Amino acid sequence: MNFDIAAPDSALAPALQHKIDQKTKPPGALGRLEALALQIGLIQQTLTPALRQPHLAVFAADHGAARAGVSAFPQDVTWQMVENFLAGGAAINVFSRQLGLDLSVVDAGVNHTFAPRPALIDAKIAAGTANYLERPAMSAEQRDAALARGRRLAHALADNGCNCIGFGEMGIGNTAAASLLTHCLIGAERDADLDTVTGRGTGLDDTGLARKRALLRQALARGGYPTDALEALAEYGGLEIAMMAGAMLGAAEKRMVLLIDGFIVTSALLVAHALAPAILPYCVFAHRSQEPGHRVQLAFLGAEPLMELDLRLGEGTGAALAYPLVQAAVNFLNEMASFESAGVSEKG
Repeated sequence: MNFDIAAPDSALAPALQHKIDQKTKPPGALGRLEALALQIGLIQQTLTPALRQPHLAVFAADHGAARAGVSAFPQDVTWQMVENFLAGGAAINVFSRQLGLDLSVVDAGVNHTFAPRPALIDAKIAAGTANYLERPAMSAEQRDAALARGRRLAHALADNGCNCIGFGEMGIGNTAAASLLTHCLIGAERDADLDTVTGRGTGLDDTGLARKRALLRQALARGGYPTDALEALAEYGGLEIAMMAGAMLGAAEKRMVLLIDGFIVTSALLVAHALAPAILPYCVFAHRSQEPGHRVQLAFLGAEPLMELDLRLGEGTGAALAYPLVQAAVNFLNEMASFESAGVSEKG
């Protein structure tokens, strides 16, 4: 599967930087908001960027390995939390309402049948993945179907006018899958050994964490250490991770701003980045989570997130909370007076 992604043309950068520098402030005084304004202007290839119909998509799926004990919570919590999202009661619902973000929940592979709801996108590939302790999590056909479905979803949002998409996820056991993917795709020689990138997930105690790490070593003993992104995704990934990766690639094809959440979302980006490295300039990294593997992922990608709030909830909550900063970067670029327009003397 080929993705048609080109890095943003940098020819506009000097004009954007000049516009930023001419605002009524000392050069660089708005700190990283200035770099963010420059990035968004380059993504949209304009001196007057705009955020249209911002959307947050939460991808949900079940993991066969969850029943083996890689999480502190039972697998049924996946579908129960999806129902909570659809009822408007989760943290991501609260933040999306507050910020005016459209929210959809994408059933990529939950082991449950949901009644149709306006906010639910039925994209189910299977009723969860297989247990990667015993065999590959998904077939190549399932993996490719999930990637393609995610791509189509992002294209549909773009065609309806959206140019900014945030990514969230839900799936009991998916921090374990993200740890395996991170270990395989970054490599122990770059500080991504399994124990370093395997954290407590939904709140494992020390005994639970030791068990989780032992189970993941067992998975690697069975499935090996694939460094190819597609192979690793099929071996250890989740359907929500695969579909997110496809949606990220599809969004970058449409020159959208991508708001990247925490550890699990960034594991999907590792896959997307391996398939198309030009995706990276389209990504705004929302926050650095408490999961230890997220710090490793960000360092590998050369990414500096906007916030560090000790979040570890998932759901796209970090992406939602970062959205006002993206708004602020666009708004100061468009609305703040220049020295000339305000009649303010520049530095001598």
